[in-house]
Amino acid sequence: MRAIVLRTIKFRDTQVIADVYTDQQGRMSLLVPAGHARRTGGRMVQIFQPMSIVDFEADIRPRATMHRVKEAHLALPYTDIPFSPTKNAIALFLAEFLTRALREEAENAPLFAYLCHSLQWLDMAPGDVANYHLVFLMRLSRFLGLMPNLDGHRPGCSCFDLMTACFTSVVPQTHRYYLLPEEADHLALLMRLSFRSMHLFRMNRQQRARVLDTILTFYRLHLADMPELKSTAVLHELFN
Repeated sequence: MRAIVLRTIKFRDTQVIADVYTDQQGRMSLLVPAGHARRTGGRMVQIFQPMSIVDFEADIRPRATMHRVKEAHLALPYTDIPFSPTKNAIALFLAEFLTRALREEAENAPLFAYLCHSLQWLDMAPGDVANYHLVFLMRLSRFLGLMPNLDGHRPGCSCFDLMTACFTSVVPQTHRYYLLPEEADHLALLMRLSFRSMHLFRMNRQQRARVLDTILTFYRLHLADMPELKSTAVLHELFN
């Protein structure tokens, strides 16, 4: 089975719990050997780092909440993410976000493929990746069933209602979760970008921070129990 590691938590001196998102069963929790209990323990823990893509064999039991890993290896080793401070910080942010956002315990092949492709693209990207996390989050919304509706967007004239995920010609009067036309235009443009074209969207530090905060607010409005993320401040500082 293939998985993307979301986070690891120390369980015992000889084990860690790895929360992963798999290609066949969605979200799972794995018991990974660690320490000196097994000769392979130390190697296993190194494999299960946040955002690593791993192939593993485990003792899968239908009613179990955690499954014991028997063997694992890196499926798609990274060549740059572990050594680039910028890419590593982005990966850790994505790990924290996805830990909170991915909760389904069911197969979602298109979502899994998107995550793998996006992480590989980040690892191999040769140039500016300052907008990567913004494009990643907006494109992810499609796979989570939250993609904003662009039909009502009129450049310079439309507001964006974060509650309904729609563009509107009038300012919402019942809540404060909306963008005025200038910022709504930025969001509409961002939704049309790909990783290859994202460098064309020029923003200063304040604009990029504002866009990220807006996207995270959008997710908090539509995903239950989505908290403030600790790694957001790191990204704001990183792209100063």
